[in-house]
Amino acid sequence: MKEIGLSLLAGIIIGIVFKAIKLPLPAPPVLAGVVGIFGVYFGGQIWNWAAKLLS
Repeated sequence: MKEIGLSLLAGIIIGIVFKAIKLPLPAPPVLAGVVGIFGVYFGGQIWNWAAKLLS
């Protein structure tokens, strides 16, 4: 849980800094970006699960 909180805090700080210096946010479109991140995570988990089954 601490890791999630620190990640959120880092993201908020980066967002504030980028907006303060008038740069575009270094993030994908909101919903598509979140879905893509979950997809990458679950893809990695599926690979680990499949590797364990095959070994």
